[in-house]
Amino acid sequence: MSEWNDEAVLVTGGASFIGSHLVEDLVAAGADVHVADDLSSGELANLEPVRDNITVHQGNLKRLAFAEEVTDGIDTVFHLAADHGGRGYISNYPANCATNMALDNIVYEAAAENGVERICFASSACAYPTDIQQERQPLREDMVDFDERGGAYADEVYGWAKLMGERSLQAYEEQYDIDASIVRIFTAYGPRENETHAIIALIAKAYAEQSPYRIWGDGEQTRNFTYVKDITRALRLAAETVTDGTPVNAGISRYITINEVAQTVFDHLGWEPAEIDHLTDKPIGVRHRAADTTRAEELLGWEPKYTLEDGIDQTVEWYLNNRDKQYVTENLETLLHER
Repeated sequence: MSEWNDEAVLVTGGASFIGSHLVEDLVAAGADVHVADDLSSGELANLEPVRDNITVHQGNLKRLAFAEEVTDGIDTVFHLAADHGGRGYISNYPANCATNMALDNIVYEAAAENGVERICFASSACAYPTDIQQERQPLREDMVDFDERGGAYADEVYGWAKLMGERSLQAYEEQYDIDASIVRIFTAYGPRENETHAIIALIAKAYAEQSPYRIWGDGEQTRNFTYVKDITRALRLAAETVTDGTPVNAGISRYITINEVAQTVFDHLGWEPAEIDHLTDKPIGVRHRAADTTRAEELLGWEPKYTLEDGIDQTVEWYLNNRDKQYVTENLETLLHER
């Protein structure tokens, strides 16, 4: 019998990019799935494949009454709801990102009051200290430490909010004995993601045949782009396995440059720009980022299954089937900056 068979599960932010993929996985596993989303960035269309098999609650989780309503009768909460976007968004809207600290604690409080048994929190690689990401150094979970002075130095307000979300959940685990798990997500990508995130932005610009083709930074900055289905599998495994709030990385350990991703996109589209313009005045975040996945392998038995090439192939195919080329071309700048 599936771990999730007949389990009452709430996915906050479940109409979003990652959330909707997680919802699909949980439905396939036999769970009774509820989604709570204000649709500020999520879309009901993302849930269309499973719409008849889930319950959707639309509302603002920063309102305690709504949070209490949607957590009533729930066994497990996957908390993915957040105000977020790509690098441009989190750099330009720090106050929006700061509201996540209130959101997280309201969800935890409502869950505790309603006797929810376990909470899995979708954290971020932005929780890691920025100063150790200028060289190629795989990030281990113990590089963030709440017990030592100077043990935390997160990436912009968004990263600090995620870090506080982790610490708050650990506090609820200590006080209320809720099973708690934390997954630090590293640069997820895939179908249903929007154009404010790197890979979809690169695909959109190539689809629109942007000329000159613009890449933020010199393009040699690296990320460990991780396909969304690998991320959702890590979330499920963490909820099944971890109970004490121990954080676990979910990301590939390979350093991938933005230039490499762009070239892979060009190859898949069969298009090559005549000129590439590197915009060195744009925000790029840390220089290098990749995950040490030793803990995920040991605790969860998890390792990524999708290569970059496989993931981009599926993502490009989805994008071409779901985006009108003329619309993307005419609205490219808006798409790249508004979540």
